[in-house]
Amino acid sequence: MKTITKILATAATAVAVFATTTLSAQTMTTTEDMNPAPKGMAFKVGVGINGGVFRDKSPMDYAYGADLKLQWDLTPYVAVTASGGYTKLVAKDNAVDADFIPAKGGVKVFPIKRMYLATEAGAGISIQDGAKTNFIYSGGLGYEFGGFDAGIRYEGYVNDSASTTYFRKTGQYALRLAYNFKL
Repeated sequence: MKTITKILATAATAVAVFATTTLSAQTMTTTEDMNPAPKGMAFKVGVGINGGVFRDKSPMDYAYGADLKLQWDLTPYVAVTASGGYTKLVAKDNAVDADFIPAKGGVKVFPIKRMYLATEAGAGISIQDGAKTNFIYSGGLGYEFGGFDAGIRYEGYVNDSASTTYFRKTGQYALRLAYNFKL
C-alpha cells in the first residue's frame, strides 16, 4: 500500500508541475546564412588527391590518384559535378595493376552547413593495351571549409571480362583531399 501511495503522490506532483508551468516557443533570429554555398549559380574548380583501400576478398590491395573536379552550384543546397583525373589500382599477389582515367558526373547535396552528400557515376577509360573501360559508381560525404574539401566515399568498379586487366566487381573506401578555386 505504501508503494502505491508513493507512486500516486509522484504522479500527482508531476501533473501539478506540468500543469502550472507555462511554456513558450523560442524564435531564433540569425543574420548569417546557414549554408555557405553562393546564392544562385556559381562555379568552382577543385584539384585533389585521393587514396583508398579495398576489402580483404578483393583482388586489389590499394589505390591512389589525382583529379580535377568542376562544380556548378545550382542553388545553395545542390551542385552538379564533373571530374576527370588519373587512378591506379594496385593488385595483390603480383597480378596486373589497373591504370585508368576516370570521367565521372554527379550531384552534391548540402543538407547541413558546409557538409555534403555526393554521388557520381561514369567510366574508367583504361590506358593499357587490350584493357576495356570500367563502369564506376560512388557515393560519399564530405566537408568544405574555406577553399579546402575533405571527403570519404565508396567507389565501385565493374569491369569487362574480355579486358586484359580484368578483375571481378570490386570497390575501394577512399579519402579525397582537395582545394577548390572559385571562378
